[in-house]
Amino acid sequence: MSLLTVGVGTAIFGLISLIFWWTDFLTIIRGALPIFLLLGGALAIYVGFDEIQDKIREERQRQDEELEKAREEIESARAQAERYREELDKLKVEKH
Repeated sequence: MSLLTVGVGTAIFGLISLIFWWTDFLTIIRGALPIFLLLGGALAIYVGFDEIQDKIREERQRQDEELEKAREEIESARAQAERYREELDKLKVEKH
């Protein structure tokens, strides 16, 4: 209950202070606005840069997966070609 009372009292005091010192409040807001814009812009640049890095990383991973799949297909084709070569050699031996 005491926390509620302190909260109400603080809110009322803040409202009264805001009314009496409205011009000072606006001065603080005017002074802080460029700083907030600067920090917000820096944050947006950081997040954008991180997003670009994530896209590059995902693309590189996708290319690596495609490369691995192509290597597997090449190995499979080589193995099949080797089997065909062995069959051909057997047929040549049997023919002679």
